[in-house]
Amino acid sequence: MALLRIDHTPETVKVNLPLNILLPDPGNMGEMPVAGRKVLYLLHGLSEDASAWQRYSSIEALAERYGLVVIMPSVGRSFYIDQPNGQNYFSYLTEELPKYLRDVFGLASRREDTFIAGSSMGGYGAFKAALLHPELYAAAASFSGVLSLDIFRINPNDSRQAEFSFLFGDLNKLSGSEHDPAVWLRDASKNPSVLPHLYIACGRQEDLYPLSGLFYNACQALGVSAEYHEEDGMHDWFLWNRLIKWFLEEVLGTVEPET
Repeated sequence: MALLRIDHTPETVKVNLPLNILLPDPGNMGEMPVAGRKVLYLLHGLSEDASAWQRYSSIEALAERYGLVVIMPSVGRSFYIDQPNGQNYFSYLTEELPKYLRDVFGLASRREDTFIAGSSMGGYGAFKAALLHPELYAAAASFSGVLSLDIFRINPNDSRQAEFSFLFGDLNKLSGSEHDPAVWLRDASKNPSVLPHLYIACGRQEDLYPLSGLFYNACQALGVSAEYHEEDGMHDWFLWNRLIKWFLEEVLGTVEPET
């Protein structure tokens, strides 16, 4: 695969952001141009950036096996929201970035060929995008996702309380707010036929383990189609490397490597 890094300044964010893209090598293009390939948006966690999936997982090998284009944006510690300071990371992810890729690369994949996934904070962002913009994605995956923001409220000794308060406002008022995954799910469930298929996965030994199960239960209660997967694992890249392979096999099938 070819790894392309772009440093650009989106209008929605107004600061330079690195963007990593995996593209097929020239010799592997065959009769399938980039414009016609399946696309995976792959989102990083709180302490990472666009390079994380490239550095810590086998995504490049998987992308080559499936012939995927993989888009790995950077959003800092934004939780993929449009921030109070005017840096609109969610608008970047769901509006400006797809348009930029279309204008620059001719990358205009159909909804049925577009997927989004992420780990931890990236799982939060992937489900936010999928539930608020279901017209963009065929499937979405949360790996160890922050699928409830109650953890910010019930842990007052967390040193990041001030940071999260800046992003979300009063942490005691997050439940039922625009930032609450339960609200996105409830609203999206009113028209379940247009929703992307959701994939929820986590490790049994991680602190966020209960959140994935609770969100899956909420999906079942609301009649939203979702797959749930858990296995032994911590909140780390050993787990997420396995889960990205699981997700791609679920949505694209098993492809045997060339010999």
